[in-house]
Amino acid sequence: MSADTRASATLETDEVLALARRAGEVAAGVGRVILGKDDVIQACVVALLAGGHVVVEDYPGVGKTLLAKALARSLSCRFSRIQFTPDLLPSDVTGVSVFDQKTGSFAFRPGPVFANVILADEINRSSPKTQASLLESMEERQVTIDNVTHLIDPPFMVIATQNPIEYEGTYPLPEAQLDRFMMRLSLGYPSAAAEAEILEAQTTHDPLAALEPVLDAAEVLALQEAVSRVRVAETLREYVVDLLTATRQSKDVYLGASPRAGIALVRAAKAQALLRGREFVVPQDLKDLAVRVLGHRIILSPDARVHRLHEDEVVERLLDLVPAPRT
Repeated sequence: MSADTRASATLETDEVLALARRAGEVAAGVGRVILGKDDVIQACVVALLAGGHVVVEDYPGVGKTLLAKALARSLSCRFSRIQFTPDLLPSDVTGVSVFDQKTGSFAFRPGPVFANVILADEINRSSPKTQASLLESMEERQVTIDNVTHLIDPPFMVIATQNPIEYEGTYPLPEAQLDRFMMRLSLGYPSAAAEAEILEAQTTHDPLAALEPVLDAAEVLALQEAVSRVRVAETLREYVVDLLTATRQSKDVYLGASPRAGIALVRAAKAQALLRGREFVVPQDLKDLAVRVLGHRIILSPDARVHRLHEDEVVERLLDLVPAPRT
């Protein structure tokens, strides 16, 4: 069966349920490590199935790095962690060509970006030049060094963590790089009950050590291929366009969401539908993901900033204003 035939083939209900069960096992495993944050975990799995990247922005100590490591540990894939610091160089991320005296030629030594799951820890601690070293790999799944392009084997997912930009010693990610992340997530503080469980678990044993891989690289790619076959009605695509247009026309927004944002929202909604056991997208899939997909892709107007509005609040207001199609 050709790639075009597979892409156009309709998913069967039994196939969808089986795939959703496998993806759900990943979320369940991570949920045993990150307690009380099922919605954030589901969003991470959605991004994985959709072939997207996520940036987790929150205060220190709430489990950002642990979330990324737990998701990576659930996959039998190559994992690489990059600790972003002010002195980190782009070549420390992408790799470098080294002269081999025996052969008299340069040999490329791949950097940590050549893996399946990348944890870019505290990405806003490094300089913009080093942050930009991830741009090509995140968008095109390749790295170009000395005019030679090196492909990164799929699947490929970057999970970046960052502290709020108000913290000293940070370099806010530029809009062009934020736009390459499918979602911006925030864990927040746990509930009192969940925090009590965390204290008990983290002081008696290591929940991460007990986490076993659920999917290998081939299975992840199969899930991503299945997501591409999830159906999206024309009225839902028009609804996404209406949302994007609303961000561009809002008085609270200086720069609205781009077409890439709409592509990301549809892809994420298709993955959400599959995870929920459906072969088609419904309006609620789009609504549930809109804030996480669009919030970091808009720039607020000066007046909105003066009134201390947050991007997510603006997107939530637009969701209330733009009518969703009936199913």
